[in-house]
Amino acid sequence: MKALPRKVEGTHKSVMLTSSSRQDQGRVAAKRSVPAQKPQPQPQQVHALAAAKTSGGVAPPKSVKQRAAPAATGGRGGAANAGQSRKSSASGPKKRTRGRKSSLVKKRGRRRRQRDSALQPGMEHGQFHDNAFTAGYELGKYEGGELLLEQVLPMNLLLPEVRLQDVIALGAEQLRPRCLPLMDVHEVYAEMEQAIHDRRPCAVVRLGDGELLTLAQDVVYDTATIQREGTFLPYAGVNPPDLLARDQLLHAIRHAHIVGVPLARRKHFHPLLHPVFRAHHLDPGTLRMTNSTVNYGLSQTGLLGSLLAGKQLLVIGNAAPALAHMLSERGFIVSGLISPVRGVRDVERVILESRHVVFDLALVSAGIAAVMICTRIAHERGKTALDFGHMADALVKGQIALTH
Repeated sequence: MKALPRKVEGTHKSVMLTSSSRQDQGRVAAKRSVPAQKPQPQPQQVHALAAAKTSGGVAPPKSVKQRAAPAATGGRGGAANAGQSRKSSASGPKKRTRGRKSSLVKKRGRRRRQRDSALQPGMEHGQFHDNAFTAGYELGKYEGGELLLEQVLPMNLLLPEVRLQDVIALGAEQLRPRCLPLMDVHEVYAEMEQAIHDRRPCAVVRLGDGELLTLAQDVVYDTATIQREGTFLPYAGVNPPDLLARDQLLHAIRHAHIVGVPLARRKHFHPLLHPVFRAHHLDPGTLRMTNSTVNYGLSQTGLLGSLLAGKQLLVIGNAAPALAHMLSERGFIVSGLISPVRGVRDVERVILESRHVVFDLALVSAGIAAVMICTRIAHERGKTALDFGHMADALVKGQIALTH
């Protein structure tokens, strides 16, 4: 009978032990199955951390940034990112892989392409710029032509079917009585040939944008405008402001025998010619004028070779050595050359050196200084001088053929 209580006691004890062990095992299993919950940041904390990251402040721990990422990014990837954050809380923060980086880059690239396509739908990049250029050209053509015609027409009249070119031609015909005559290429050639034969002075000079801007100093344009519009003037031989060069150039034009004037309507060519002449009280009617491209006209008509043939030539300018060599190879007579010419300040030196050379015709390619040199050679040496310009470079490079 005593064994029974022990058995019961033992049984009760074992039952109690079994129950206790099961409870402990349950707690352990629960601990294993449910990950430890770490304190989640409040929304205010998440926003503060994100703001700190954006503003360059102290970066929060990676685990916190990963938990805050789903709330900040949103979208379809938010839930997946949240699951990854819970998984990474036990095993540590998960680093961004190359695939995730590339996916973000691709998204940014797609957004950029979408913005571009919105600006130019169905249009290639080059085509867009071509169309923009064409549109700008058409607008400028309208405002510089057709619009001006619209503004001078009465509102109660309808023009017949006529082109702008026709209207301009009719208007130019009405201006013919007011135009001044110019010597053509053949007349200039004959004048120079006769002067060489008679051993009398003849200076043929030419005016371009460089000469006109030099003359415009302080009478048409102020110094700032000259420096802004004439950035090439130092290359042509004048460093503005240079009023002495202006006055010397004006004197040379007044005493030249033939003056080439620009017919091109581009800015600082013919549109600047009359304001400059008017400012200096220079009457164009008192000048013997020709086209400022008369040097090229001599070549195009085949008269240049005839002009140079049989003459003793003095070649002046920076291209003089190469030009003298080329002319000698072609059988022309080069009796002297003067080089270099460093702008208008070298005019006096060139004139002094020319006194030691025997020649019939001087070819001067010296920028703005050529106008002064030609006039002084004509009057001080009694010779013929031609403002040769860039013809020298064209002949040396073979761009223009020279025969005689």
